[in-house]
Amino acid sequence: MQWTDEGIVIGVRRHGEASAILELMTREHGRHLGLVRGGFGTRMKPILQTGNSVSANWRARLDEHLGNYTVEALRQRASNFFGAPHAIYGVTHLAALMRLLPERDPHAELFTVFEGILDRLEDPVLAAPLVVRFELQMLGELGFGLDLEQCASTGATADLVYVSPKSGRAVSRLAGAPYADRMLRLPDFLRDSDAEPAGRDLADGFALTGFFLERHVLLPRGQTLTDERAHFIAALTRALPNVA
Repeated sequence: MQWTDEGIVIGVRRHGEASAILELMTREHGRHLGLVRGGFGTRMKPILQTGNSVSANWRARLDEHLGNYTVEALRQRASNFFGAPHAIYGVTHLAALMRLLPERDPHAELFTVFEGILDRLEDPVLAAPLVVRFELQMLGELGFGLDLEQCASTGATADLVYVSPKSGRAVSRLAGAPYADRMLRLPDFLRDSDAEPAGRDLADGFALTGFFLERHVLLPRGQTLTDERAHFIAALTRALPNVA
């Protein structure tokens, strides 16, 4: 068994003296692990950093085996993240999200979005809404997509400002008014890809996606939202006051 694909490093752990178990999110083969001989050596270690893009050749005798990777650097963006505190936490958070996907399950569209965010991660103005939208997309990829197209109570498609924490469906301002204190806020930028976050939109967006990620994805696995996500949002708060 053998294939070649483009991948983004989402995890590395030492194996033996100098080798590494490399976890990639690949474009055509999904989240995939393999052994890199000498992966912790001086030549390979800078390449196998979370967030870097590589060209990977995977080979194994049988498909179910761990297999071996041979990798070459395509884009070593990880070193750029050290100049932006939010980016350091952000790349770790994004990698943790990708590890929620089933192993070897292709998600080509998600890969493209992931790559695009990493290329913009250093800019907090661009990164913040992209990550919120990515979390929303991740919920859909995992089978827990939210219905934000029409009001759960009236079927209206206008003035949708809430999301029901029970159903994950949008609710209009009028229908949700009596229960506003129990509703999650729905910022416009999560319904309209051309809309720019305003006011507390980013904070409301992170609260919304975090609520459903924890309830539907993490808690059933015995997990919670990561510290890296909290640190990422805290760093964004310092850079962008409207995240607070």
